[in-house]
Amino acid sequence: MASTTAPVPLPERLTRIWETAPGLYGVLATVDHKVIGKRYLVTSMIFLLLGGAEAAVMRAQLAHANEQLLSPEAYNQIFSMHGITMIFWYAAPVLSGFSNYLWPLMLGARDMACPRANALSYWTFLMSGVFLYTSVLVGAVPDRGWFAYAPLTEAAYSPGLNMDFYAIGLTFLSVSTTVGAVNFIVTLFKTRAPGLSVNRLPIFVWGTLTTSFAILFAAPALTAACVLLYFDRRFGTHFYDPALGGSSLLWQHLFWSFGHPWVYIVVLPAMGIVSDLIPTFCRRPLVGYTLVALATVSTGILGFGVWVHHMFATGINATASSFFSAASMVITIPSAIAVFSWLATMWHGRPVFKTPMLFAAGFIVLFVIGGVSGVATAANAYDLQLTDTYFIVAHLHYVLIGINVFAVMAGFYYWLPKITGRMLDERMGKLNFWLMFLGFGVGFFPMHTLGLLGMPRRIYTYADGLGWGWQNMWITIGAYVFALGVVVFIVNFFWSLVNGAEAGSNPWDAPTLEWATPSPPPPYNFARIPIVASRHPLWEDRINEGTGRSVLETGPMLDKGRDTFGTTPLDAEPDEILRMPEDTAWPFFLALSVLVLAYGLLFGVIWLAAIGVVGLFISIIGWFMPSHEPTLTLET
Repeated sequence: MASTTAPVPLPERLTRIWETAPGLYGVLATVDHKVIGKRYLVTSMIFLLLGGAEAAVMRAQLAHANEQLLSPEAYNQIFSMHGITMIFWYAAPVLSGFSNYLWPLMLGARDMACPRANALSYWTFLMSGVFLYTSVLVGAVPDRGWFAYAPLTEAAYSPGLNMDFYAIGLTFLSVSTTVGAVNFIVTLFKTRAPGLSVNRLPIFVWGTLTTSFAILFAAPALTAACVLLYFDRRFGTHFYDPALGGSSLLWQHLFWSFGHPWVYIVVLPAMGIVSDLIPTFCRRPLVGYTLVALATVSTGILGFGVWVHHMFATGINATASSFFSAASMVITIPSAIAVFSWLATMWHGRPVFKTPMLFAAGFIVLFVIGGVSGVATAANAYDLQLTDTYFIVAHLHYVLIGINVFAVMAGFYYWLPKITGRMLDERMGKLNFWLMFLGFGVGFFPMHTLGLLGMPRRIYTYADGLGWGWQNMWITIGAYVFALGVVVFIVNFFWSLVNGAEAGSNPWDAPTLEWATPSPPPPYNFARIPIVASRHPLWEDRINEGTGRSVLETGPMLDKGRDTFGTTPLDAEPDEILRMPEDTAWPFFLALSVLVLAYGLLFGVIWLAAIGVVGLFISIIGWFMPSHEPTLTLET
């Protein structure tokens, strides 16, 4: 009697194709965007904790007049590492973590367009951070501020390895950000689900897409600045030495032509999180979707025309100052469009103030305050009074913490149920919010008044009798309360991993594609590729959106290999089947080779740098070995 073999169910077939191999090799070789996204989130949060610990020590030093907890040298090192860590190794990478995890799910794809490049972006991010923090082990922590103004960073004024760690570390990090940006752009224009046209994208996707283009144009300026600094320090060039024909303002122009677009790089995806979260908890589509999408893109573009407002006090001529002052005011218009969109959505909706919505509402409040204080610095005459005072410190923290961190916390409470399959505790979540919101207000709002009273920034202590002491004590208390809120979040996260209620596929009744998958999603994301017919595929029936209906359960299987659709850039019409690469450890070894090269350049050890270069060539050759699985084409 002949025996027959039962067909393997589709989910099992896809799992075998897409799952990561077990063991150490799987850890090093995985290219699964969800694993890489989680690694980004965890690593960036570790850097947040390191930066927060550095801030706590600084605030203890400044809590009283004439405090001697830190020496001036130690304070400069902690101050510099705090800024470098929070701005470069936390603020943008944490948003990359959300984007890495969520983009293919939101776009109806099975992975990012360039999975191996995605893995490389993470490994270079991690190893650049390791490189930076090994400066602690050799007693050469960067100590000239996160802005590293020349000529104070020249070898004559900073003879140790301190600023070499800075210059090489940021150049190293730019590899990660550039590779990641290219990957996001290609993913958006090539691997969307059929029917997911550009006018149906979530605003979070628009935010990350805009920042990806901004990175490609902004990062080269910082890389060039750091390379020139390294040349000055190691090879005796004089790019930043005014005494020998260089210009200290060259550093400022290069740094801030990168630095101000970077502000929007760490803000626009955060705004996108809030723009996608508010409609879910208000039970209605976002008001003015098209205007918000256009505002997101225009903000990214205008961000390249405002950098000189960081340099008004350097003696820039009146014509240039007027141009950049006007541009700095004009850029508030698209931000205002987003604010009115959020408020209108809440006004016309039925807000449900769960923890994610609380953080989103807090974000709006802090966004407005930070934006208004930013407009003040756009006025040239007023900026001259505020420059290098604690008013600027207040504005900076309202932008980088109030806008970034509160949106990130909203994103965690919103999407962690999707990532872990468990709901976070709502009572701890609300305690988390109020500790952070009240602590932030107590801790950072008084910095405005301290600045107006004349307290300079970047000082490690101050004399008694200036009237600054009690406000600094309030700031320190508020900062510690804020930190307690972060601790509550960490406790909530680990408690919920074990005891949290099961989330189900769509615990918030949200409208976008990521909520059509199980929680957590399987390795292949979608058993059948969705065919999208509207902006809110999970809400189509209730809001009667569009003329057709999305197909989520009976779409194409693509189960012959690691396949996903390649679609046209604008209308997402399928035109090929893309065979995605298998797992490989070459991205890890390539990043490790760059780390070895960085240490060789740091210590001036030629043979060590040579090992790094050889490792680079070997890794690249291994990476590009021919694949036996060609791209398939669709039959017409």
